Amino acid sequence: MRALYRVEVVGDGPADLAREMASDETVTEEVRGYAQRLVALVADHAEEIDRVLSEALARWDLARLAVTDRCVLRMGTAELLYEPEVPTRVILDEAIEIAKRYGSGESGRFVNGVLDRVARERREEPA
Repeated sequence: MRALYRVEVVGDGPADLAREMASDETVTEEVRGYAQRLVALVADHAEEIDRVLSEALARWDLARLAVTDRCVLRMGTAELLYEPEVPTRVILDEAIEIAKRYGSGESGRFVNGVLDRVARERREEPA
C-alpha cells in the first residue's frame, strides 16, 4: 500500500519502487516478492483495474477518492482479478484492515462494499 501511495503522491515509478523494495530488509523475502508482484500488477493493468473500480463505484468518482482508499481499492482489485489462488475472503479482510489502519473512520466499510461488489461481479468464488 505504501508503494502505491508513493506512486500516486510522489510520482515514483514502479521500477524505482521495485529497487527500493528489493533492498528493504524489514520484511521477509516472501512478503517483499508478493509486494513487488502486486505493484507490478497494478501498474501493468492500471487501465482495466480503474475501469472495473469505476463500474463498482456507484455515485463516486475514482479520482475524487482519498488517495489511501484509492490505493487499497486498486491493490484489492488487482488481487481479485489476477490472483485467483488467493481466496476472496482473505483479499477483502486484508484490504479492510489496511483501509482501517491508513484511511479515515469510514474507509474500512467503504473498501469492503466496493471490493465485495467487484468480487461478486468478477469472481466465481463467493465473496
